[in-house]
Formats: sequence, structure tokens, C-alpha cells
Amino acid sequence: MPTSATDQPKPGFSQRFLGLVRGYWSSEHKWRVRLMTLALLVLTMGQVVVPVLINLWSERLFDALEQRSMDGFLMMIGAVGLIILFNIIIVTLHLQVKRRLQFGWRQWLTTTLLDDWLTRGRHHQITYLPGDHDNPDGRIAEDIRIATEMAVDLAHSLTYCVLLLISFTNILWMLSGAPEVTVAGVTITVPGYLLYIALLYAAAGTTIAMVVGNPLVKAVNRRQGLEASFRFGLARVRENAPAIALLHGESEERRRLCDLLVGVRSGWNGQTRALTHMMVFSATYSVLSASFPILVAAPRFISGAISLGMLMQTAQAFQQTVAALSWPIDNLARAAEWKASVERVLSLQDALARLDREVGGEGTARITVDRSDEERTLSFRQVSIAEPDGHMVIKPFDLEVLPGERVLISGDPGAAVRLFRAVARVWPWGHGRIALPAHTRVFFMPERPYLPRGTLRAALSYPVGPEKVTDEQAAEALRRVGLAQLIHRLDEELPWDEELAVAEKQRLGFARLLVRRPDWIFIEDATDALDPASEEEMLRLLDEEFPRATLLTIGSHPGLVAHHKRKVVLERVNGAVRLIETTREPATNA
Repeated sequence: MPTSATDQPKPGFSQRFLGLVRGYWSSEHKWRVRLMTLALLVLTMGQVVVPVLINLWSERLFDALEQRSMDGFLMMIGAVGLIILFNIIIVTLHLQVKRRLQFGWRQWLTTTLLDDWLTRGRHHQITYLPGDHDNPDGRIAEDIRIATEMAVDLAHSLTYCVLLLISFTNILWMLSGAPEVTVAGVTITVPGYLLYIALLYAAAGTTIAMVVGNPLVKAVNRRQGLEASFRFGLARVRENAPAIALLHGESEERRRLCDLLVGVRSGWNGQTRALTHMMVFSATYSVLSASFPILVAAPRFISGAISLGMLMQTAQAFQQTVAALSWPIDNLARAAEWKASVERVLSLQDALARLDREVGGEGTARITVDRSDEERTLSFRQVSIAEPDGHMVIKPFDLEVLPGERVLISGDPGAAVRLFRAVARVWPWGHGRIALPAHTRVFFMPERPYLPRGTLRAALSYPVGPEKVTDEQAAEALRRVGLAQLIHRLDEELPWDEELAVAEKQRLGFARLLVRRPDWIFIEDATDALDPASEEEMLRLLDEEFPRATLLTIGSHPGLVAHHKRKVVLERVNGAVRLIETTREPATNA
């Protein structure tokens, strides 16, 4: 039996993350990206040169102090000035290249994920899928930033530590000498003994840190999820501020947000406990790292085997070696935060990929929507509509809508809305075929029109750019729908979704119709906020301005009946909906 794609073993974290890396480093700007990466590597090598120079400088400085040599002391002052100048140049260039690489990667990944998310209703469809992909806005805005910025930072620090380790391993080996140790009458020579001590010291510290800091990974991941839920709750309140104010729902919203904040506090406390355990170890380790190298090398200085300069050089080399080996300890918390963000980005990416497979009908049939030159009507052939989990919403039906017909759809409103979404190709769940004529303009008018932030002209022209609507077109459309008072405010930038009343927003939806001039119009209860006289005014406007257009309307208002010559009822029976055509008269405007 063949294995389906959903049964394939899921790749590991490293493999999935490398997919994000390969995508950017193989993108259309790959040569510029690779050149910046190479430049970053060279500049990192330059950064490693600085502590090596400081180490050599330290030996000569303390030797000059031990010998009370003023000439040597003054020479070291000049040398440290040159080292500072070199370090400034390297650090500045490194910062510029690194930040360009970080933002370039973030921009590429954000654009790629936005393209997948905002395509053919994916941003709407994904909300119906189970799984860990909530708050996609936070994942795109914040988690991508952390995933890309920290990845470059961690890769740089790891490369720096590896190069530092290579450089100071050789120095520490030479400075260790080959002391002899007598055990049970047997003399043993131990060349590079300080290097072995440094390796054991760092290994012990890393092991303890990994054990102590392991709970931090889960604590960071949990806190980020809770923080994202709190941000989403705040955004929902902001977006629905007028409705909340009208219903005086502030106390209920405060309660909801405070409950979310309690969750954030729980996540914060969990992370604090994990960090406390980590900090107890880090505080001990950092103090010991400063004193331990001198204590280890001091016996050779006391015995006269090395000078004061070599003692300080040895201590610094030991510290640099241990610092390089301590990369896991120093970066455990940041690595945990980074991994949690990458997981959240990958979860959203996986959900979109799974949605693509479902929409593509992998393993099951899906509703197909075709636009063909051979079609003259809107036809439904054995169409059934289901929920994403497979639960039947509308039983199989056949229906044909002729050009110029006015069809009123009443009954179950949820089923009717899903029917429209299926025609718009954003609801693929179900079976059958929907066909539309090609080269016709189709317009869907939702119950509440979406008004993007910006000018009123941009809201009127949406989803095309505001430059597509002239002053004359905009003024005439607003005048015809009873919004003449807004003509002089066409280019004002305001949150129009909050500025306009619901009835005004619905009138603006009809103004969009006048600007777009579609051939097929689908209206989802878009007059429910209007009084009977205003509703009649808008329906007459449709009859006058679009006498040959095809109109399908969802609604149950009595005033709608006179403007439609055909009626279809969606009747719920035993949990599912069946389509019943109750009346059909010749369309007067066909």
C-alpha cells in the first residue's frame, strides 16, 4: 500500500531550518548574499586577531613593568592605540555587513511567507485547520525577526569561538611548557597541561549548564506562546473598539485581557524559575573563570619558571580558551528563545503547506471552480459543501444561474456564506464542479466591507490602488450612494473603519460597485444595517446602474423580494442543509 504524504516521517528541526537557510542563500540575490556571508567570515577572523594581539601585548607590557622599562612601557602605549584603531575598523564594518545580512534574510522570509499566507484566501482558510499555527501575524512580524537575527548572531558567535579556540589552543600549549610530575617514583612529562585543564574545566561547566538550563527551552517556548495570545487579544479589542464601546463591554474585555495576562505571568514566572537556576550556576562560573587561570599558572611564576608577563599571558590565554569552549553556556538562553521562534515560523509554514495539499485535493475530492469561454451561465454540478473536518454542510445539488438573473438566497445564513466562498475559490472543502463564464468581472460584497487604513479614496478603490479612481468617478459614486458629505475628505488619511458608522460602510460598499462596474455581483446581507427606505434606495440603484448584471443576494429582509425574480432557500434538515428552489420567474433585465 503506498504511503501518503501525511504518513511520511517529519524531518528533524535542523533539516527543516536548513530549508529556510537554503532558500535565502539560493534566492535571486544569492551572489550578493554569499558575498556578504564571505565578508562576514573574513571580518570575524579579523575580530579574532584582536584578542591574539592583546595577548601578545599583555606579555610585553607586564614584562616592561617588571623590568621597570619606561621605553618599553611607552612603546606598549603606542601599540595599544594601533590595536584600538584596527578593532574599531573591524567592528564597524562587521556590524554593517551583519545587519544587512540579517534584515535581508528577514525581508526574504517575511515576503515568502506573506506570499503563501495571502494567496487565494489561505489567510482565511488556515483558521479552520487544527494545529499549532495561531496568531500568524505575530509569527510573521516577531518570530521571523528573532529567527533570522538570532540565527546570524549565534552563527557569528559560534564561528568566533571556534576561531578563538584554534588560535589560543596553540598559544596555551606553548605557554604550558612540559612540567614533570612524579607519581609513585615515576616521573611523567605532561606537555600542554594547561590546555587539558582548560578542556576539563569547560567540559564540566558545559555539562552542568546543559542539565541546569534544559528546562529553560520549554519555559521560553511556553512564554512566547502566551505573550502572542495576549498581543492578539489586545489587537482584537483595538479592531473592534466601536462595537465594544456601544455594548459597554469594557468590563468583559478587561476580564478577558486580565485572564490572558495571568497566563503571561505564569509563563514569566516559569521562565524566571528556569533562569534563576541558570544564573546561580553562571554567577559561580563567571567569578571562578576570572580567578582560576591565575591560580593554575601561579606555581610556575612562584618557582621562577616564567616571568610576570608570561603569567598574565597564560592567564589570558586560559580565559580565552575557556570562553571559547563555554559558548553553549553563554548562549543557552538565547538559543532556546531562537529555537522557539523558529519552531513557530516552521509550524505556520507547515500549516500552509498542509493547507495547499488539502486544497489540492490530496487524498480526497475538492470543489473545483472553472472559468471557461464555453460557459455562459453560473452552474453548480453535483456540488456539496462540507466543513474542513468532513462534516456535511450542504447536500449535493445542481443549480444554474443565467446571465442577468436576480437570485435571492435565504434560509441558513452560514451555509449561504460558505456557498459564496466556494464560488470565490476560498472554500475548497466539498465535492462537485462550479463553472463561471470567462472574461467577466465578478464582485463579492460582504456584510461589512473591509476598509484598509489610509485615505478614503484607497478604501473606495480597494482592492486596486487609489490612483485607479479619478476625482470625478469617486465624487459621482459617493453622491449616488448618499455619501456626498465625504467627497471633500477623499484624500484624508484616517482609520475609516472606525470613523464611519456601519450603515455608512455598507453604502460605501455600493459605491465600490459603481467604481468597479462588475458583471456578476454577489451580495452577503450587505443591507442589514440600513433602514427600509435606505435599503430600497440602494436596491433601486442596482437596478438602474446594473440592468444586465447577474445578481445573487443572501438575505431575508422583505424588501429584497421585489428586486429578485428567483428565490432559493437553504433548509436545514437533520444537521445538513438542502437547497430548495421555491420560485422562478423570467428576469426582466436579462
